[in-house]
Amino acid sequence: MEIKVTRDELYRALSRVQSIVEKRTNMPILSMVLLSTSKSEVYITATDLEISLQQKIPANIISTGSVTISGRKLFEILKESKKAEIHIKEKENNRVFITDQQARYNLGFMPPDEYPVFVEPENVTTAEVPSKVLREMIAKTIYAVTLEEAGFKLSGTFLEKIVQGGKALLRMVATDGHRLSLIDKEMETMEKVKFDGGVMIPKKGMSELAKLASEDDLIHLGFKGNNCVAKTKNSIIVIRLLESKFPDYNAVIPKKAKSVVKVDRDLLLDGMKKMLILATESYRGVKIILDKGSMELISINPDLGEAQETLAVEYKGQPLEAGFNARYFIDVLQNMESEKVEVGFIDNSSPCTIYGEKDQGFLGLIMPMRL
Repeated sequence: MEIKVTRDELYRALSRVQSIVEKRTNMPILSMVLLSTSKSEVYITATDLEISLQQKIPANIISTGSVTISGRKLFEILKESKKAEIHIKEKENNRVFITDQQARYNLGFMPPDEYPVFVEPENVTTAEVPSKVLREMIAKTIYAVTLEEAGFKLSGTFLEKIVQGGKALLRMVATDGHRLSLIDKEMETMEKVKFDGGVMIPKKGMSELAKLASEDDLIHLGFKGNNCVAKTKNSIIVIRLLESKFPDYNAVIPKKAKSVVKVDRDLLLDGMKKMLILATESYRGVKIILDKGSMELISINPDLGEAQETLAVEYKGQPLEAGFNARYFIDVLQNMESEKVEVGFIDNSSPCTIYGEKDQGFLGLIMPMRL
């Protein structure tokens, strides 16, 4: 194989796969990317066996073939190059020659036929999804996915189709057992896509979907067997779905709040950030004290001291005192767009809910904690 390719095009493709290429693995081949040619394009493939991504970029194909190259090393070579064109040529004894006409590299590679075969599931029904909408949905749910290895059932985002008010909606839900995020978006195009009962996409897969959605205005999304398939004009990603069953999240969402606080989003966000200054692994909570027209935030850490701030809010209910994790409030609020948010409370042992007028279809839910 011998090709000449634009440095910027190849650099963008290689930067895109860095999060997929395995850096520490018992299978060295997974640290490689596969470069293979067609008549006028080169295909760049990367996989960790759970997520596979293939991209195509235009190239001057001098001779066809395929090679594997260290994904990290090729990325670093391209990063340091200031030239417009990169020349890649396969040589004898499993070596590949790379040059930008100034620097020259001879890298070892592994046989291409040992690389896991990229298989695109056949006959997948896909729907066009606006990339901007998909990115918003992912941003407003992914932070709530559990990071704990023991929480395998919760280690992904749940997607399902629902019908509400006669409209077809795509719903995303994520929870780690301490907080929950949910967003609905009208998506008539998803009616033809079959994933009855919902599917779970792993957190890493959702991150890759968000990156893919930044490449084009529309993304084609579908499901087949235990795979999620997403395509843009020049890329295709196949993500293995999680097989665990997502819990009944509807059971924890309160039907109606007894007390509702209207507050400036930035004001509450800044207040929670101030409370987090004194947080440690042992003390993460913030006490919220509600009274007519005010919300008092108190953070107490026996080792460090106390922080306190009073916010002006719209509240006419009965006095209420409850404890929450300040970090959870920050995660919700910084992903919202509304200038004012509504925080709903029932009592000090029930979850609070967070809505915003400009965040249509979104719900943030935070479980209380004892302080």
